[in-house]
Parts: sequence; C-alpha cells; structure tokens
Amino acid sequence: MKLSVIGCGYLGAVHASAMAELGHEVVGIDVDPSKVEALQAGRPPFYEPGLPEVLTSAGATGRLRFSTDIAEVADATVHFIAVGTPQSADGYAADLKYVDAAIEALLPYLKEGDLIVGKSTVPVGTARRLADRIAESGTGARLAWNPEFLREGYAVKDTIEPDRLVYGVGDERDVEVLDGVYATAIGAGTPRIVTDYATAELVKVAANAFLATKISFINAMAEIAEVTGADITSLADAIGHDARIGRRFLNAGVGFGGGCLPKDIRAFTARAEELGRGESVAFLKEVDAINLRRRVRVVDLAVDALGGAPYGKKVAVLGVTFKPHSDDVRDSPALDVAVQLKGLGADVVVTDPEGIDNARLRHPQLLYTSATEEALRHADLVVLVTEWPEYVGLDPAHVKSISRASVIIDGRNALDTEAWKAAGWSYVGMGRS
Repeated sequence: MKLSVIGCGYLGAVHASAMAELGHEVVGIDVDPSKVEALQAGRPPFYEPGLPEVLTSAGATGRLRFSTDIAEVADATVHFIAVGTPQSADGYAADLKYVDAAIEALLPYLKEGDLIVGKSTVPVGTARRLADRIAESGTGARLAWNPEFLREGYAVKDTIEPDRLVYGVGDERDVEVLDGVYATAIGAGTPRIVTDYATAELVKVAANAFLATKISFINAMAEIAEVTGADITSLADAIGHDARIGRRFLNAGVGFGGGCLPKDIRAFTARAEELGRGESVAFLKEVDAINLRRRVRVVDLAVDALGGAPYGKKVAVLGVTFKPHSDDVRDSPALDVAVQLKGLGADVVVTDPEGIDNARLRHPQLLYTSATEEALRHADLVVLVTEWPEYVGLDPAHVKSISRASVIIDGRNALDTEAWKAAGWSYVGMGRS
C-alpha cells in the first residue's frame, strides 16, 4: 500500500520506518528540513533502540523516503497523522494546532476514497470535529482514529508487533483498509478492536491515566512506608501476586515523566471539565500531585544526607532521561531533581548515556559529563534517578574508592541494597526500611 505519515517526530519516524519495513511504500512529511535530511540519511534525530537499523534497511529497499513537500503525499491512499499535541502554554488542555494544520495541509491532495488515520493523542471529540471538516471539504476522503501504544525504548517492536490494534471508524469500509495496513500483525493473531471515534480517542488517555494512577498509588504507599518503617518493595511483591493487581508498574521511586503520561492526564482532566464531568477524573489531579511530590522527596533526602548544607557540595546525579533506553528529558523527574539541587547551591554533575544534549538545551546551568567516573569522582553524594543498566550494575566498592560519599540515594529502588551496604554505604531508597 502507498502510505504517508505527516509529522516525523518520535511517533511519526518510527511509524513510517516500521510500515516501510513491513512492505508498504511510505513517504514521511515534516516541516523541519534538518529532521528530514537526517531521516533520509538513515540517522534518527532522537535515540530509539532499533530505529537506525530499520531506517537503513527500509530505506535501502526504496520504499521509504522523507520530504518537506506535502505535495508528495498525492500518490498515497492512506495518510497517518502523527504530529505532537503538547500541553497548552496557558493551561492543561492539549494544543491541537499541529493536528489542525496537518489536516488543512492534506486537504488539497486528497482523493475520493483516501483514508486519513489519526495516531496523535487527542481530547475526545477531536476526531468527530475533524471528520466533519473533511466531509465539508468535498474531497470524498474519510477519517479513522488508530491510537498508538508505544513504549519508548521498545517503539519499533511495538509498531511491528503491537499487543492490540484499535480502529475508531465512521465507515465500515475503513476496517478493510486498516486491515490491509496491519496485515502482518493481524496474521500473527494481534487482537483487533473496532469501535467508534470517541472510544478510540479515550482508549489511549484511559490507558495512560490507569498506568499513572498505578504508579502514584504505589508511591503514595511509599510515603506511608517511610513513616511507619514498612518496606515498599516487599509490600509491592505481596500485593502484586494478586492476579487482579499484578506486579508491573508497582515499583516505587521518583515517579513518572516523559512526553505522554504527565501531559495526557492533565489534558484528560481539562477535557473532562470542558464536558462538565470534571469530578469523574478529579482523582487524576492527586495522581499528578503525588508524582511531583516524589521528586521533592528525593531532593529532601539529598539535603538530609548532606547534613542540611548542600551549598558547595558535589552531587553526582546518575541519569537525566525520564526512563532508560531513551534520550527523552521531557518532564523528566531526574532532570527536575538535578535542577532543584542546583538551585539549593549544590555543585551538581549530571551523567547520562543518551540524554545529555537534550538536557543541556533545557538547563544549560548544570554541569554534564558522559563519563560516569568523572561524575562520581570526589562526589559528596550519589543520587541514582534513572535506572540505566550501567548505573544499576556499578561496583559499589569501586564507587566508594573514587568518591567522598558515604550515602547513595536510590531514586528508583533499582540497586542491590545488600551489596551497597556491604561495601560500606548508607543506602537510602524510596519507601524502603
């Protein structure tokens, strides 16, 4: 099939590359010439494991190309919208200007029977509004909504081998078209849910709201554990054996971040309030508040570990991305902790395998190094806030030998507690006894 993907950021670049890898002919469109040039050359403008290989292999077939010229979509029959929906500058609602602009840019090139497929995360009601706009244009094109469920660090696999497919359609003919796009996944037995626009839009934000709630729940329990002497990891193990609850996403720590969960639960809250049902998701405000409190808790623990006097003390912050296997620092708890400690006068040295360049663009006042040993050398305190494998696997005895620190704060409860204690460290976890 001939496909176009409008917007070649994280979602769009992965989707375009994966679709070409699956055998479709794909053109990716973006307004940023430098991004297009990099992708055309097989260089992703962001870090995502597996993407360079797929870009290269798909590009070599001739089935994948990238352009800034929207006119190049004219031969495609299915057009994916994969632009960003950031939080509005003046509130919590999603900013839909890029989605609206993508639709308007497409309209002159649409043909009878073309299908526009929304993948961007949008407030419920957006698809119906866009479908009406497309109908008014007289092009004969239709709209479907097909939310993405990508995990950063596993996005290529999640696109080629999705755990489910959701089609929000206004016309049953569009099911057959989407089945053609995803024929490989369907042939492999991937579950497929066909529903209406509103449900498809809600699936993504509901899933993210649930995951955020689960993370904040265990972090709320960690707050109780910290004042009672309970151990949050043992508690999570115990309740996680209940099949109705499950152990995944029950790791207490510094909380969630990134470009999806924080903005999506805020946009969901804003949209519910617009619909007159704000009370239905009012709990998400507390979910957000708990999440932000855990960052402050790590900072408080750091100040305590430095005897209440952080000024001039060297603090090694291990990790700056919101999760490992990513270079994404959007709403990153790790970066937030580093900035807060810097604001208290500490000499903060941040290290990360992939996120330094992005972090420096946002907070150039911090000192960055890609060398873990440089960050650790002569440090008065070590704080782990992103559980990269190289940090989890550090030799505590070696770290002890090159730093001045006696305390390590494990903001992800990812370290081997006993090994660090045996090496002479005072180990401070999140909700750990």
